[in-house]
Amino acid sequence: MRVVVAGAGLAGLTAAVELVQAGAEVTVLEARGRVGGRMHGVRLDDGLVVDGGAAYLGIRHTELLRLVRECGLEVVSTPMSGDSTFLLSGRTTTTASRVPPLDAVALGDLFDKLEELVGQVRPDAPWLSPNAEPRDRLTVAQWLAEHLGHPDARTFFPLFLGEMMAADPSAISVLHMAFYLNSGGGIRYLNAFEGGAQQWRIDGGAHRLCEVLADRLGDRVRLGQPVSRIEQNVDGIVVQDGAGSRHHADEVVVAMPPLLAQRIDFRPGLRTPRATPATGRGCAVKVHLGYPAPIWREHGLSGWSVSTNGPLLSTVDDSPPDDSAGVLTGFVTGAAASAFSALSATGQRDAVLAHVGRLFPRLPRPTKYAVTDWLSDPHSMGCYAALFGPGDWLSLGPTLTEPHGHVHFAGTETSMEYFGLMEGAIRSGRRVAAELIRGDAAIPTSEEALAR
Repeated sequence: MRVVVAGAGLAGLTAAVELVQAGAEVTVLEARGRVGGRMHGVRLDDGLVVDGGAAYLGIRHTELLRLVRECGLEVVSTPMSGDSTFLLSGRTTTTASRVPPLDAVALGDLFDKLEELVGQVRPDAPWLSPNAEPRDRLTVAQWLAEHLGHPDARTFFPLFLGEMMAADPSAISVLHMAFYLNSGGGIRYLNAFEGGAQQWRIDGGAHRLCEVLADRLGDRVRLGQPVSRIEQNVDGIVVQDGAGSRHHADEVVVAMPPLLAQRIDFRPGLRTPRATPATGRGCAVKVHLGYPAPIWREHGLSGWSVSTNGPLLSTVDDSPPDDSAGVLTGFVTGAAASAFSALSATGQRDAVLAHVGRLFPRLPRPTKYAVTDWLSDPHSMGCYAALFGPGDWLSLGPTLTEPHGHVHFAGTETSMEYFGLMEGAIRSGRRVAAELIRGDAAIPTSEEALAR
């Protein structure tokens, strides 16, 4: 069996390795000059690489933890010792809690409403959930206006949504929000460091996992070769890359974000789209600030912060485990990410440094600085994951994992478990590999049907 895998992110590489182990002849085509997709190591200093993309994992991410062990890698804890910092409406405060100093009753009411929504969605098929249609037509911003009256709840909610999903409330449906939070293990798990989804990082950077998988595949991985066309006929499949090279296959795995998969010229054409005009980019920019050491700890601070005004809506301590350097990672998400991405490099740097000066006035100026802008990345079109807008789950959900003839789809956005996370990417890659190894019947394209 000849298989072409389009995309050398975690899903594509996972599928490719398992197919090779089963005896398939595999070629992996990747548009970038590197592997990893939305897992990207950024060199902040000599010997210091930080996670520009996906970074965190927890105890429930069983397939990811197993793969980390198989690849000979280690996990390290995300440090959270010390007080949190909050910059709310221009006022900076510190507290031992991660809960911002806002009205506790209003925040409690917010989370009660969210828990109720999350509990009503079907994680295996959200489009079949009770009230799926009205909830998929309603944006989260509209839901917010109808259900949250207290100003503190309205202030906090976009910050929470940005941290969890890198989304602006106006860009996603209520059904998508509820499904995402359910799929990831629930609100409490997703939001937690110790015992939660942000408990650990992969030592040396999450991208190392993809590099190990790519090393196993060797010259089967071909970089700088974006897939532009996939043509199926009774004689097989021809995959054409951006340079005009043609690759012959019996089966194809498309392991790309939906917006990129939609750009491929499928012949015959797709019966149902991979994305719609409502499908959005994950709105995330990561900013890394380097210091000689995690100096904030000397002042009793954890490095964790939340701000109502950007650009850094939150920060976290991502220093290496030996404390040989200090690393603050800032997250610019939602509408703030779009505004930040539009600034010049100088404008971005000035805004970040001014903000950090307000958050942590006792810290010196950082010695290192890096920005990873996923919104402007043409080979990802956003991060953490694609955002399903109004109507998307009703139109896209039933066919997310359905093959198009001999073309199969992987990627974290096709996983009903841990959608948007590294765990979801691995599970999707293993699902597709298992389908091909078992020889599950392909769904005929219109051209195959005519050939009969």
